[in-house]
Amino acid sequence: MADWWDADGRRHRKQFSSASAAREHEHRQTAHAHAKRASREMKLATRTGGKPAATVVTDTVSIEPAKGKLGVMIPGMGAVATTFVAGVEAIRKGLAKPIGSLTQMGTVRLGKRTDGRSPKVKEFVPLAGLDDLVFTGWDIFEDNMYEAASNAGVLDQRMLDQLKPFLSSVTPRPAVFDHNYVKKIDGPNVKKGKSKMDLAEQLRQDIRDFKKKSGANRLITMWCGSTESYIEPTAAHQSLSSFEKALRENDEMIAPSMIYAYASLMEGVPFANGAPNLTVDLPVMLELSRRNDAPICGKDFKTGQTLMKTVLAPAFKARLLGLSGWYSTNILGNRDGEVLDDPGSFKTKEESKLGVLEHILQPTLYPELYGNMFHKVRINYYPPRGDNKEGWDNIDIFGWLGYPMQIKVDFLCRDSILAAPIVLDLVLFLDLAQRCTQLKGIGIQEWLSFYFKSPMTVPGLYPEHDLFIQLMKLKNTLRHLKGEELITHLGLEYYD
Repeated sequence: MADWWDADGRRHRKQFSSASAAREHEHRQTAHAHAKRASREMKLATRTGGKPAATVVTDTVSIEPAKGKLGVMIPGMGAVATTFVAGVEAIRKGLAKPIGSLTQMGTVRLGKRTDGRSPKVKEFVPLAGLDDLVFTGWDIFEDNMYEAASNAGVLDQRMLDQLKPFLSSVTPRPAVFDHNYVKKIDGPNVKKGKSKMDLAEQLRQDIRDFKKKSGANRLITMWCGSTESYIEPTAAHQSLSSFEKALRENDEMIAPSMIYAYASLMEGVPFANGAPNLTVDLPVMLELSRRNDAPICGKDFKTGQTLMKTVLAPAFKARLLGLSGWYSTNILGNRDGEVLDDPGSFKTKEESKLGVLEHILQPTLYPELYGNMFHKVRINYYPPRGDNKEGWDNIDIFGWLGYPMQIKVDFLCRDSILAAPIVLDLVLFLDLAQRCTQLKGIGIQEWLSFYFKSPMTVPGLYPEHDLFIQLMKLKNTLRHLKGEELITHLGLEYYD
């Protein structure tokens, strides 16, 4: 027999094989208790604005089964959206594999390493199946998804031709568009209305019509549209009443993406923001999300250059290597590159990219290593490259005794190929969140930070950018939902 103490300081007695086994048990129980407590506190904070709640939140988690069809609604039927939809259909037909998708190919370890329990994610939690997905979208151009995918030039035309009947059936609904927010492109397939509230009501009707026509039981909205010009929150974004007043008065600070988010959340539909726009990162959207049990997450899909930063920067910090400067430049020639050629849109993207290093490296905690780092980001529109983006980085680091070193990274990536599995995972995980009693009412789904350049958090909490911590957070959330022990990686029990 041996004693062990829980996270609240209470002593317990239990039979253990050794003293180290007792210590390992205590460590695991404490880590698990702290994780559960943090989950409860976050839920209480998001529901009450940080004030003590009168009701008691239990640890009971239930997840409704994924019955029926899941409708995916996409504002912006460009390269990313068409690559995602075409890819899903190709996988359903057995023409390709879901490479890059955690929900389809990933596993989650349960218990000890020696237990040998590592089921696939899609077998561990009740996710919607790919055959259950149905699609619609909005776009300023009238091309159906086959035509749009052909124009985007991401996928091989021979594959697209095999998918033509299905892709041709997905036609764009007229979009909500404001040329002041996206200056480099324009199109004819645009909604007209007396006010922005009128446009929002048209979107809400689109959502109802699609749900009825498609027979979908549940819906998800996935913003794959262009990057909008940079703006900051105003009084119009602070509450539902002020936002709806601004909609009726055609307030210029209400961007098109916000109208999509408002319409979706009003209809109880979860919303993910794949661009660096403000969109749902606003008090009014958090209010709507909680009120209508419609989870939100964002922002800006983490695909190429920033993905590399969230891998490399944690390595520098782990080894306590200093960073003098990090210069990043990109060239791309798709519609996204064209839009980002406008200074206002680039400013929005730049803000999303620049925050990564500061949050990972924490210069205030390590001033000698990161207090004077210089970080510069550039994006250049280069039409010949198309969707095949190139991200080039020059990294100046220093090590023992201050001696300088350099790292060069040249990532010749395919932007939409990297983004498509992110879209799929977010669709399935957001749907899971809305079917889960513990997740659907908290609003922001921070556990999905793994997929974003600029992850959303509850107000006052800095975002976690380290890719590996993000993945641990995601998988531990899944373990928690299923009542499995959280993985702490202490590993002392193997050495008794």
